[in-house]
Amino acid sequence: MESLRLDHIGIAVRSIDQALPLWRDALGAKIGDRESIPSQQVEVLFLETGETRTELMEPTSSDGAVSRFIEKRGEGLHHIAYRVEDLSATMKKLESAGSKLIYSEPRPGSHSTLINFIHPTSTGGILIELVEYTTGSHTSHPEEERNT
Repeated sequence: MESLRLDHIGIAVRSIDQALPLWRDALGAKIGDRESIPSQQVEVLFLETGETRTELMEPTSSDGAVSRFIEKRGEGLHHIAYRVEDLSATMKKLESAGSKLIYSEPRPGSHSTLINFIHPTSTGGILIELVEYTTGSHTSHPEEERNT
């Protein structure tokens, strides 16, 4: 498996618009892309926050995973996401090592990516997202912008 590379940190919020005064105005985060992801039942807003990005996630359905997370735990840190080159190969390696994945197949994520999650029971209580940027994906990432 390639070296892990932090892609973003996901934060569950009830309302992106209500969270913006803290992130944009008080902390000075640069506003990035906002997008609806029907397969995850969320609207997301990416913030450019130094060497990585912060993803604010607002549920769009009361029965989605992020909505259930907020209902049970309140707003806050939801997941840490790492970029991988080949999500299917990474999934196979994790499964053969005994890790539990949330989905049996990759699912569509933001910016035309493919995603899956490692279940917290396999990671010491942390939900880890795996992100594969596919051909044509939006790959705007602070490190990549500096290197182009």
